[in-house]
Amino acid sequence: MILMKDIVRDGHPVLRKKAADVPLPPSQEDIDTIKKMEEFLINSQDPEISERYGLRPGVGLAAPQINVSKRMFVMRVTDDKGEKYHYGFFNPKIMSHSVEKAYLTSGEGCLSVDRDIPGYVLRHARIKVKGYDENGNEIKLRLRGLPAIVFQHELDHLNGVMFYDHINKENPFHVPQDAVPIDR
Repeated sequence: MILMKDIVRDGHPVLRKKAADVPLPPSQEDIDTIKKMEEFLINSQDPEISERYGLRPGVGLAAPQINVSKRMFVMRVTDDKGEKYHYGFFNPKIMSHSVEKAYLTSGEGCLSVDRDIPGYVLRHARIKVKGYDENGNEIKLRLRGLPAIVFQHELDHLNGVMFYDHINKENPFHVPQDAVPIDR
């Protein structure tokens, strides 16, 4: 079971490294890793279990965050219409994206960052993505709103980018015209 002590923190070199592609179909070791990551998210979202084990609630977790520099992540999030996005991706990619931007009004957080970093993180409002499941089957999705933001946040981890890298240093709460606010 993955616990908070297993999640590497901001400043660890693996978080700034570009992760390696996962050979497909994934090995049993990679499948086991992604299942443990998914289990962490499930446990972190359960109030009783998260309190018992001191887990911070999460909606996404990338392999580099558990010191595995491979291109895989999991997300467990529900959109504003109640649709669940529970996926584990191997070698995820954004195939296309909107020009329109979106941001979380509450700002973004990260299981690897133990402090609040104020400011808006501007991301693509809509994205078309693909990746592979544990059997090597292709997953293609169109994401918007919160699921799109979570996907982009986790994909950044695979490229050595932290969410706060996107915050405008001079004006952290600057919102470009037509950017879509998303409440969480």
